[in-house]
Amino acid sequence: MTLKVELKPGERIIIGESMITNDDQRTRLYIEGNAPILREKDILTVESADTPAKRIYLAVQLMYLSREVTKFQDNYFALIQDIMQAAPSTIPFVTKISNHIIADQLYKALKEARALIEHEKKIFAALNPGAMAGEEK
Repeated sequence: MTLKVELKPGERIIIGESMITNDDQRTRLYIEGNAPILREKDILTVESADTPAKRIYLAVQLMYLSREVTKFQDNYFALIQDIMQAAPSTIPFVTKISNHIIADQLYKALKEARALIEHEKKIFAALNPGAMAGEEK
């Protein structure tokens, strides 16, 4: 099945192990094959992984892009233990992420990790109302 991706001017995308940057005009790509693909809006860097849920997302992202789950497994387990102890309401999200990883459905695990980040934002907002009102990410 072919994946159609439209890139905005200057937008970046990772395909396999390559970072591709679009030129100054809108571009449409048709991608065939099974390489991992991430659009710029879905890419997290070490610097931007500044919360527990984002660090979990980054660990899953690295698993997805490298296709080497075992290489990042220890870090992932440490991260999920920490977040589940600090916020038990994250357990259903972590369970789904882990089940997707076990089933070798890393892109689905990544999507669930994005849901975990949203849940974490709600937790932070409830703990400190108004503190995140001006934040935009």
